[in-house]
Amino acid sequence: MAALDVHVRICEQEILKYDLEIKALVQDVTECTGPQATLTDLNSTVKESFQNLRLRIQDLEQMGLEQDKESDKQALLQQVERHRKQMLSNQTAWRKANLTSKMSIDALEKEALLNGGEDALRQRKKTKGDLAQTSSDITESLMSMSRMMAQQVEQSEDTMTTLATSSKTVLETNEEFKAMTGTIQLGRKLITKYNRRELTDKLLIFLALALFFATVLYILKKRLFPFL
Repeated sequence: MAALDVHVRICEQEILKYDLEIKALVQDVTECTGPQATLTDLNSTVKESFQNLRLRIQDLEQMGLEQDKESDKQALLQQVERHRKQMLSNQTAWRKANLTSKMSIDALEKEALLNGGEDALRQRKKTKGDLAQTSSDITESLMSMSRMMAQQVEQSEDTMTTLATSSKTVLETNEEFKAMTGTIQLGRKLITKYNRRELTDKLLIFLALALFFATVLYILKKRLFPFL
């Protein structure tokens, strides 16, 4: 059960990681003003993150269905439902972000065509450069967040391994204690048995000696005092 709880926590952490990635990428899509290739690349990354998120939600749902207690099962399935609703909300925000970005790209292209001057082109290049720098900064932040989440996942896996090892050691120790208890109980029975036998042997020896001395006295009496 402890190992399953660790798997659930790891799955929840990964779901949170992908949810944050999607939100950041959707913001990048909203602020994207071109070119179209940049928007296409961003959308490809968003699709990949949605796919990873969908798989992890399915894993969490499977773990919920495998729970023995009905209360634990229902609690996990409710979490799955909340995550799916959040994913649908992110998908809606993604579609709106694409509309906003396409409108910005179209507006800038029309402005460039209308102005047709070098100043407009330089301004657009500067804007693209600023946006590229902003996108780079956001990407770096996401990478740092991803590395941090990966470290947390690795630590959770180490914790799971340690718990499994500790559980195995406890079980082995318990089995050894049971074996020792059985041995001690057997030894106690043997000691009690030997003590009883020792008492019986002493009693038999005492009776044998008494019979021996009685016989000797009887013989002496017959020989020394035949008239008695």
